[in-house]
Amino acid sequence: MESILAECSASISELKKNPSALIEQSDGEPIAILNHNKPTAYLIPAETYEAILEKIEDYQLGLIIKERQNEKISAVEISIDEL
Repeated sequence: MESILAECSASISELKKNPSALIEQSDGEPIAILNHNKPTAYLIPAETYEAILEKIEDYQLGLIIKERQNEKISAVEISIDEL
């Protein structure tokens, strides 16, 4: 049996009837969309999706910073005037 990773769930039929009402009722939380009682998708409000993308971007930038810190040994110091 698959886990449902949301407190709210709705069938595809319910989603088709009134998607706006589902989003409003969820209060910003994800909604598991079920097909034959199995999760097939998760519906989240745009603000939540944007926040997730921002967190992913921050994580990826953190990885780049860690990579570049290892390159610090081979860096050449120069003054701003030399640029």
